Amino acid sequence: MRALVVEDDPGISSGLALTLGQQGWAVDCVDALAPAWAALRAEPFDAVLLDLGLPDGDGATLLQQLRHAAPGRLPDPATPVLIMTARDQVAARIDALDTGADDYLTKPFDAHELAARLRAVRRRAAGRSQPQLRHGRLVVDPAARQVRLDGQPVELSAREFGVLLTLLEASPRVLSRQQIEASLYHWGQVLESNAIEVHVHRLRRKLGEGLIQTMRGVGYFVPEDGAA
Repeated sequence: MRALVVEDDPGISSGLALTLGQQGWAVDCVDALAPAWAALRAEPFDAVLLDLGLPDGDGATLLQQLRHAAPGRLPDPATPVLIMTARDQVAARIDALDTGADDYLTKPFDAHELAARLRAVRRRAAGRSQPQLRHGRLVVDPAARQVRLDGQPVELSAREFGVLLTLLEASPRVLSRQQIEASLYHWGQVLESNAIEVHVHRLRRKLGEGLIQTMRGVGYFVPEDGAA
């Protein structure tokens, strides 16, 4: 999962990057509207954490631009946006939500509460009501970062968990290696060319060969529950 933090306070940005990083998010940070828009036009993000008071304008402008973007290409107008701001007036919350924000959190806030709200926003975006993902004999808890197969815990590395969650949330769509990488790695991270292939191999060994399938020349997918 990949998040874009648009925040001009470096202390808040670094704190969010640390907290969300510990929960498996790849976090990229920008401090103004212009680089935020450039980032959204260049790469897909699973969520945007958006401050309103930015050096080059109001974050609501970026939110409005995003929601009016053309579907089917970047930037994705359906990208979940969580507002984080010092503006605590009811009118400001109403305006942001009516403009298309998925949630609104006033500063100061607890980073763990923000992370929980972000998980809720992601669930709604994926059309899920339950906090856990279930696929046949497999149960995945994104909040606790736990995986159970036939009721028994399965130990996964952080990257293995990220690949599994990305594919389960996309199921049954096929994701290319580049799409999976974009969801798991932030700017500047160096990765081996076969990193995704290695993670998939290890997941198959731990969870069974039938869970993650390959469409040759295209990518990987988890078939619909019961279709394997």
